Amino acid sequence: MSEGSTVLKLLAFPISIFTICLGVNTILGGHITPGGGFQGGAMIAGGVILSLFVYGYDRIPIDFSHNFVSAVESFGALAYIGLGLVGLIFAGSFLYNIGFDAYNLVPNLVQTIFHYPDVTNAGIIPYLNIVVGLKVMVGLSAIAIAFYQFKSFEEEGDEE
Repeated sequence: MSEGSTVLKLLAFPISIFTICLGVNTILGGHITPGGGFQGGAMIAGGVILSLFVYGYDRIPIDFSHNFVSAVESFGALAYIGLGLVGLIFAGSFLYNIGFDAYNLVPNLVQTIFHYPDVTNAGIIPYLNIVVGLKVMVGLSAIAIAFYQFKSFEEEGDEE
């Protein structure tokens, strides 16, 4: 791989951190503002991808090992299914918003557990945004890492 410019290396990490923070803000405020899990996850992945292509996979300051990506992807899928099943068990509908029970189907104890502490009371929507954001972040980042490693593998083959 060719070496990047020093200015690019100095600016890429702070820009990546800023982009990641903006993505987290988009995920956490997605129930009251435009955006949400997918948009925030894509923004976080953009910060990771910027660091990946400037520093390279071996020297990236954001560690995205296979185990980390696998664990976050699995957690995201299981949490999404879990939130859906809680709605199915207590209200009879998959992904029923049990934190904001519009039809009085959910017991008060369960509703209190999933009540999001916000004046807008979006129920489980913020939790779904977080889970979707995690899945999108690791999914897009994993695709970029795979392409980057494939490109590196191809360049090694051309040198021989």
